[in-house]
Amino acid sequence: MTKKTGLIVAIIALVIILDQWLKIHIKLNYSIGGGYNILGLDWARIHFVENEGMAFGLTLGGVAGKYVLSIFRIIMVGFLIHFLNAIIKSKESLGLQISFGLIIAGAIGNIIDSAVYGLVFSRSCYHCEIAQFLPDAGYAGFLQGSVVDMFYFPLINSTWPSWMPFVGGDNFAFFKPVFNVADAAISVGVFLIIVFYRSYFLSSGKKKIEKAEAVVTIPEQSVD
Repeated sequence: MTKKTGLIVAIIALVIILDQWLKIHIKLNYSIGGGYNILGLDWARIHFVENEGMAFGLTLGGVAGKYVLSIFRIIMVGFLIHFLNAIIKSKESLGLQISFGLIIAGAIGNIIDSAVYGLVFSRSCYHCEIAQFLPDAGYAGFLQGSVVDMFYFPLINSTWPSWMPFVGGDNFAFFKPVFNVADAAISVGVFLIIVFYRSYFLSSGKKKIEKAEAVVTIPEQSVD
């Protein structure tokens, strides 16, 4: 294993460990809706919620939806690991490798929640007893667990003007989604790829087109 490969593996492991440590800490110390202000700031909170497994609290409903989402995520992780291995062997930019490593780590972090949390924790709920680790029976089956989210940054928390149609007088919050370390790792990885490494995919696509054109091009024959 090269130093660069070791660095990528270490980053993936670190993200997963940090993600799981914080999720377990929140799960075993707060009921849903519980939390606290970070550094006393009203717009930066630890706020415990659970969702069915999509990023930033989004959901895909029902038991079937959970299975589809979990299986899709597992397949994608396998594909991303294969792709990361390929770009490591081809000695692509270290930044590109780290970006994919962050995405893989985040996906694995949320897969763990979905796969095993329902088996090893009791259910969390609003204003009730805090969840227990290894209860007599878990709250859900394999791949049916809920993902733990906790970072909440309502930078703006106000009310729409009363004169506005449809939403007048309603609460308005920005940024509203609640997320976790895994979601953040995925978002950072995608952001880095879009901003700094999209040329890699553009050049790869161009090479494939040129290769295809070379295959179908019929060489000109000379006329005596």
